[in-house]
Amino acid sequence: MEISYKQLLPKINTFIFDVDGVLTNGMLTIMPDGELVRHMNVKDGYAMKTALNKGYKICIISGGTNKAVKSRLAALGIHDIYLGAHDKIEQYNELVAKYELKPENVIYMGDDIPDYPVMQKVGLPCCPNDAVPEIQQIAKYISNKKGGEGCVRDVIEQVLRVQGNW
Repeated sequence: MEISYKQLLPKINTFIFDVDGVLTNGMLTIMPDGELVRHMNVKDGYAMKTALNKGYKICIISGGTNKAVKSRLAALGIHDIYLGAHDKIEQYNELVAKYELKPENVIYMGDDIPDYPVMQKVGLPCCPNDAVPEIQQIAKYISNKKGGEGCVRDVIEQVLRVQGNW
């Protein structure tokens, strides 16, 4: 019998998020100068900042390379930001070694095929409700929110509430 994702929430101390399709809605606005503009949800930012202030680890692993994204996340206090990561398992393994992470203590939220290998390794793989079918199939929790529309806050808030930290 599969256990409910809610039974895994009390063990979580680390969040790892993809950017495009998770922290953003996955849409890109292409400016005349070629810059790619993304939109992030401030409620997700509030939840990440709250989690950091409560002592949780938050890490970002993304295939994208936008400097503004890195600046925004760093301004929230996130230090482990891996951009241009096309083989995300490499960065995940680096984080595990750096912080001596146990998979059962980690949430990873992704939305597309590049997230699949890491999602197979963590204790609580999650996704927004508009993730591709392959990701939804391996997710132990599918948020009722879409990417860029509060799915990050959803999982953070659930963990912090269960642990008495919200």
